[in-house]
Amino acid sequence: MKNRTPYSFLFAGGGTGGHLYPALAVAQQIRLMKPESEILFVGAKNKIEERIVPEYGFNFKSIWISGFSRKLSLSNLLFPLKLFVSAIQSLMINFSFKPRVAVGSGAYVSGPVIWAASVFGSKVILLEQNSYPGITNRMLEKKAKEIHITFEESKKYFRDESKLKLTGNPIRINLKLSDKSEAKKKFGLNELKKVLLVIGGSGGARSINQAVADNINQLVSNNIQVIWQTGQIYFEQYKGFSNESVKIFPFIGDMSAAYSASDIVLARSGATTIAEVSFLSLPVVFVPSANVAANHQYMNAKALKVANAAELIEDKNLKDEFFPVVNEIIFNEVRQEVLKKNISAFAKPLAAKIVAECAIKLAEII
Repeated sequence: MKNRTPYSFLFAGGGTGGHLYPALAVAQQIRLMKPESEILFVGAKNKIEERIVPEYGFNFKSIWISGFSRKLSLSNLLFPLKLFVSAIQSLMINFSFKPRVAVGSGAYVSGPVIWAASVFGSKVILLEQNSYPGITNRMLEKKAKEIHITFEESKKYFRDESKLKLTGNPIRINLKLSDKSEAKKKFGLNELKKVLLVIGGSGGARSINQAVADNINQLVSNNIQVIWQTGQIYFEQYKGFSNESVKIFPFIGDMSAAYSASDIVLARSGATTIAEVSFLSLPVVFVPSANVAANHQYMNAKALKVANAAELIEDKNLKDEFFPVVNEIIFNEVRQEVLKKNISAFAKPLAAKIVAECAIKLAEII
């Protein structure tokens, strides 16, 4: 058995960018502050984390786990077996790596990994991005030393308020705006025309994709260019719409370039997207997903709408409101400036640094 490295950190979470990128942001800050740190990510096989984590220069191990479907599914029959196998794998990974601190960023994959870390005495930090905490973080609350939340209303869903810290959602250190004209060139777009960036989350959004497809001719004929992230599962269906004014991707790796090229953003109102557009002060139209617990995406977007910091289109109204709202805002620079100014008030740019500092302090406690 090797001795514990003083600064050894295990991260668990993924499945979607919303759970993965906050963890990556904290890991980046730890690496900046303590270059000698050993950092390991654990996630599910064939999910976004398996591809993205190595691109950020971190080690990655996968476990055999998947979520429990709310619908009747044959895959649910395998869930007990997957849970048992993933628990054994998690115990083995933690026994070998011996993290001083384990950071769980939500989603089903963090459950067995963080539980196993606690078995070996690792100190646990949980990151909760959403106003309504996921079931995994609620179940792991007893194991945690600290729970860093993004929204004030999350407090009522946890039992021990002494563990809670209203920190905000961590943002990656490499996320920044660059020259708009140069960014448009990267995507092969006309520098003189407006650009709409469409992002329905890392997995894509069916209703948003269909609304873009239904309005693509109107957008292009009105001199609006589109950078469109469809999500991997929808890419084949929509890639045929690609032309000199419409750039379609299953997934956009360089979000800094995409944000920089855009004049306005249309997106789901997940916590990570909100944190990013607030940090970058971007004008945004939110289309909350209706398929989330406690309707938290709508509540997130509504708070910004009330503060005159974003526009809001409900999913059920997307067909009728998509083009009129986009067309009005993208050519209205006065309105854009108001949205940009007001949304910046929601930014918490130090969140990743704060969590990293807390993780380092816990690692130093023997």
